[in-house]
Amino acid sequence: MTRTYASSRHSLRDFNVVRDEHEASVFARVDALLESLQTPLPPPEERAALRLRAHLTRAQLADTLQCQAQDVEAWETGASEPQGIQRAGYARLLAGLRVLDASPRSAAAVEEPHTPPLPRQTEPHPRPASSTAKPHHRGTRRKAVYPRGPLAVVDQTSQALTAYLADQSSTEVPADHLVDLLQWALEAGIGREALNPNDRDGDPLLVLTPAASHFLGLPPDLHDRARLRLPDSHPQIANLRAAGFKLTRRGFGPWARAYRPVTDGKRASVQLAMTGWGALSDRDGWNLPPLAPAPLARLLGTYADRVLTPRGSTAVCGQELMSALRPPTRARWSETDRRRVSSSNPGALWKPIEPAPPEAHDAHPLAQGRCPQDAMDEEAWDWSRPPTDTENAEFAHVVGIDINLAFIAAASSASVGLNSPPRHLHTPTFDRRIPGTWLCDLSHITLDPRLPSPFTSTGQPPTGPAWYATPTLDYAVKDLGATVKPIEAYLRDDHGPYLTPWYERLRDAYLATMAEAGIHPDIRQDEFLRAMNTLPEADPALLGLLAAIKATGKGGVGKLREGPRETTAPYQRWPALDSPTWRPDIRAAVISRARVNTHRKMIKTAERTGRYPLAVLSDCVLYPAHTPSALDVVPSAPDGRGIRGMFCLGVNPGFAKEEGAQTLSWFRQQHSQGLNPARYIKNS
Repeated sequence: MTRTYASSRHSLRDFNVVRDEHEASVFARVDALLESLQTPLPPPEERAALRLRAHLTRAQLADTLQCQAQDVEAWETGASEPQGIQRAGYARLLAGLRVLDASPRSAAAVEEPHTPPLPRQTEPHPRPASSTAKPHHRGTRRKAVYPRGPLAVVDQTSQALTAYLADQSSTEVPADHLVDLLQWALEAGIGREALNPNDRDGDPLLVLTPAASHFLGLPPDLHDRARLRLPDSHPQIANLRAAGFKLTRRGFGPWARAYRPVTDGKRASVQLAMTGWGALSDRDGWNLPPLAPAPLARLLGTYADRVLTPRGSTAVCGQELMSALRPPTRARWSETDRRRVSSSNPGALWKPIEPAPPEAHDAHPLAQGRCPQDAMDEEAWDWSRPPTDTENAEFAHVVGIDINLAFIAAASSASVGLNSPPRHLHTPTFDRRIPGTWLCDLSHITLDPRLPSPFTSTGQPPTGPAWYATPTLDYAVKDLGATVKPIEAYLRDDHGPYLTPWYERLRDAYLATMAEAGIHPDIRQDEFLRAMNTLPEADPALLGLLAAIKATGKGGVGKLREGPRETTAPYQRWPALDSPTWRPDIRAAVISRARVNTHRKMIKTAERTGRYPLAVLSDCVLYPAHTPSALDVVPSAPDGRGIRGMFCLGVNPGFAKEEGAQTLSWFRQQHSQGLNPARYIKNS
C-alpha cells in the first residue's frame, strides 16, 4: 500500500514525464481537452448574429457539434458556456462564420451601388440562392440538386413567358401551353430539399401572374366561387389528363398541384399559385404589397428559405410546416421484406384522433346535445375593467404592450398528446406531466380583482367546475399554490414536444428577418423602442415578409381546430377532421400556456411596480402610465435590458413591443361604451 501511494505521488510530481506511446497518446488528448477549455469565444450576441447571417438554424449547429439545440440557445443567450471539445469545435465554427461573413462585407464595400428588390439593411451580402441554404441532415450532406431555387414567378413578356427566380435571375420559358410549362418546371432544377430527413423534397412552385394565365389560355377569374376551382370539363384540365397529369381532390383552383404517378421512386409534381384567382392575396393571409415579378420572386424565395415553399394560405403553410418538420412516416429496414418500408414516425402525428367530448368544436358530431358548460373554454383573453380612483388620480395615459409571437412562443417545449386516444378517468390525481383535459372546480382560488382570471377567456373568475388543459391546472398548483381535485379527465399517455421544431423554425425566420431591419436580440429596451419606431419606414416587401411569418404561426395554431365551411350541415363531419393535424387539444394547450405565461408576468409586474393591467385582448395588454411610452410601464435592469420573469421589451418571441399609447380619458370613454380598448389602441 505504501509503495502504491508513493508511486502515485511520484506520477503527480512528474506530470509531464511519459513512459510509453499509449501514455503519450492519453496525455496528448488530455492536453487538447485542457487547452480547449481556455478557447476564447465571441460574446453571446455575436454568436447568434453570425449564425443568423449564415442562414443556419440552431438545430444545424447542434447536429454538427453533437449536442442539443437547447445547448446552442443557451450559449447564444449567455445562460451557459460550452466546455471541452464542444467549446473548441464551437469556436472553430464561429471563426469560420466570421471569415465567410467578412468576405461579402468587403465585396459590398467596393461594389457599385444598385437597387436590390429586398434590401439588406444590416446584411450587405446578397441572400444566397435557395440551393445553398440547405437544412443539415445527419450523415453525408447531399449535394444541391435545385440550382434554380424553390420557385419561379412566371409572367408574360413580349410574346413569351419569362420565369423570375428567387436568386434574381430570369430566363425565358419555352412553353406555349400549361403542359409545356409543367414539364419545364420538372426539368429546370426548381425545388427545395426536405426540412427533415424523413420528409420529401419540396415541389417546384410556379406563381402565375394574370398575364401569364391569360397567355396559357386560362380564364381571368373563377366562375365557381363556392368551390374556387376550374370546372373539370375545362379544356386545360383535359390537356393535363391527356399528358398524364393528375390533380389533387381540391382540383384546379388558386392553389393547385399537378402530378404524375411516382415512377422508379421519383416524384413529378408541381405546385401552382394563380395570383389572378386570389392566391397570395389578403384573403390567404399574405398581406403583401404590390410587387413586380422579380421582387415577388425574391420575397417568396426568402420565405421558402426560412419557412417553407408556400403551399396555400399562410394558415395552410403553418399547418404544412408542422408535418414537414415532423413527417408522419419514416423509412425503416424490414428483415421480413428485405427492403426499406414506410412506418409510423415516433414523435409525429400520423393518424387522425377523435377529440374528447369537451374538446370538440361546437359543430362536431360529438358536440350535438352538449351543454355549453361542458365545452372546454381554453381561449385567448378578451377582458377589461374600469380604472380605480387611485389610477384615475395618478395616471394620465394608457400604454399597450404586445407580446411577440405569443402563441408561437407558447408552443416551445410544450408536451402535447400524440397518437393515443384520450383515456377517460373519474376522480384522477392531477399530474402535470400528462397532457389532458381536466374537469375541476377552481372557483375557490381568489386573486386580486385588478387582474384577469387566468382560468377563463373573459377574465372573470370561474363560478363552478369547468374543463381545463394541463398547463392551466399546473399554473394553479405550481404558481398560485392552489389545491386542485379533478372530478374527471381525458388524458393522453402518448405525448411529446411535437411543436418544438415548428417553433424554432418560425423563431429563427422571424429573428433573421427582423435583423434585416436592423433590430437584433439583446439590445437595450430604449434602443429597441427607437428601432421599432422606424420599422414602418422599412421596405414594404420586408414588412410583408414579416407579416407572412407571423401569420404562418398564428394561422397554423388556428388550423389545429379548423371549423367546417359554411356549406357543411351542423354536426356533420367535414374534411379537416380526417387530418392528423386536426387537434383541438393541442391548440388548447398552446393557448393555455400563452395565457398563464402572460398572467405570471402580470403578477411579477404588480409585485415590482404596483401596476395592474386595465385590459387584455389576446396578446395585447394595456397598462396605466405616467407618460405615453412603454418604458414607463416596463422596468429596466441596470444594463438597460428587461428584467427576467417580467414583461421585457425586445425582439425575441415572448418579449414585448409597444402597441400604442392613448390618454386615460380615451380609455374610460372606450370602456364606458362597452368596448375593449385593447382592440383599438393600435389604430387610434
